[in-house]
Amino acid sequence: QVQLEESGGGLVQAGGSLRLSCVASGRPFGAYVVGWFRQVPGKERDILSAISRSGSTIYYADSVKGRFTISRDNGKNTVYLQMNSQRPEDTAVYYCAAGTTLGYSQSQYIHWGQGTQVTISS
Repeated sequence: QVQLEESGGGLVQAGGSLRLSCVASGRPFGAYVVGWFRQVPGKERDILSAISRSGSTIYYADSVKGRFTISRDNGKNTVYLQMNSQRPEDTAVYYCAAGTTLGYSQSQYIHWGQGTQVTISS
């Protein structure tokens, strides 16, 4: 069992940047693929990015490609999401999730954090 905790959310102006962190405890994070998702109230939870165990394979949703960067430091049991050029439509609760198969569906991820709120003001 692995526990995940997100941090780094907050309020920034449009065009600004935030870096989210997802710290794992309980098991080595390197055993898992990791995805970042976000959810707006009343809508589906959407995948933003995913990274393989070694970091050699990375996926980005079109909505964040070129603006967001996912990375991981298995020695620190941490996965990051660097978010640049943020837009008001990026406002959401952001979640990290861990699984055993790299994929784009939330159903493929087993362990979830509690989420961190990101708010982008115009």
